[in-house]
Amino acid sequence: MQENDPKYPIGHYSPEAFSLSTKESWLADINYLPQLLENALLNLDEAQLQTPYREGGWTIQQLVHHVADSHMNAFCRFRLGLTESNPTIRPYDEKSWAELYDVKHLPVNISLTLLHTLHARWYTLLNALCDQDWQRTVYHPVQHKTLTLWHLLGSYAWHGKHHTAHITALRERMGW
Repeated sequence: MQENDPKYPIGHYSPEAFSLSTKESWLADINYLPQLLENALLNLDEAQLQTPYREGGWTIQQLVHHVADSHMNAFCRFRLGLTESNPTIRPYDEKSWAELYDVKHLPVNISLTLLHTLHARWYTLLNALCDQDWQRTVYHPVQHKTLTLWHLLGSYAWHGKHHTAHITALRERMGW
């Protein structure tokens, strides 16, 4: 990763060993993401929302809808991992999803509202897990990997901050 890399403004996700302090931090990331994302979007106009966060990247509008799409899938993946034995999770083509009609035409507040309610449920579920639950697994058929729920928690905690940083870094570069 280069310093100030617009594609990875906070770096790549690095898995960490289970610890109570890391768990609390990652759970807070899940809990507070909708508000952080909403704050990052504050006072942006339509032209700004249609600006790609980097050359060749998605627009801010596409980023916001992508986070909602991704985290809806994440919520389902956790529920599957908690109720089935190493289920195979369903991958999706996120690039194609970002080009769908709703993503390009619905205002970002639709996905922000969805994220607020989804994360309230997701955080409540995750916060109730015992330490053993984090070792439950799902199988990702595209990555050909078995992943623990602990790994997924870190990945999605990172994911929300990653895309929020795309927006805040663009705002900083553009002086918005």
